[in-house]
Amino acid sequence: MSLKAVCVFCGAKNGTDPVYRETAEALGRALAERGLTLVYGGGAVGLMGVVADAALAAGGEVVGIIPQSLKDAEVGHKGLTRLEVVDGMHARKARMSELSDAFIALPGGLGTLEELFEVWTWGQLGYHAKPLGLLEVNDFYAPLAQFLDHLVSQGFVTAPHRQMLQVRQSAPELLDALEHWKPTVAPRWQKDAPT
Repeated sequence: MSLKAVCVFCGAKNGTDPVYRETAEALGRALAERGLTLVYGGGAVGLMGVVADAALAAGGEVVGIIPQSLKDAEVGHKGLTRLEVVDGMHARKARMSELSDAFIALPGGLGTLEELFEVWTWGQLGYHAKPLGLLEVNDFYAPLAQFLDHLVSQGFVTAPHRQMLQVRQSAPELLDALEHWKPTVAPRWQKDAPT
């Protein structure tokens, strides 16, 4: 799969450990060095601002998608290659998905998780065949990975759909994995085995 643009979901805060900021900077640089456009939520705060600034500083192209209400709250980044203003959060997520060939989640809060799970669900349902991954740092997502495995063991998620989510420890490794990812071929709806 040839990637041109990668959507990054991440926190509007920096978190408590400096390694989160360092990882966001490394991802921004890695995207720019590979000539990949960063697509993200358009904010200037938290890890959102960090990843955008790092990509820009490395000569990359950065496209932000932000709802008017957040732009009005003065959290919109003013130095991007392009900033698109949309009507709300649903339009923001749809536009980010439309512009992107892959998705990466850095550490973040409820919004980051919601964006990741929504785009994962879209892939599970066959609405897109784009890779997605977690950039794991400091075991941030380890408890989530354990819970996802629990969903599989309890029969609510199939193993192929669980494996759609690539997890790597460094930006170059994750970008390589997304480049080589093959879409999961598994029916979403399967009849339960007879009891």
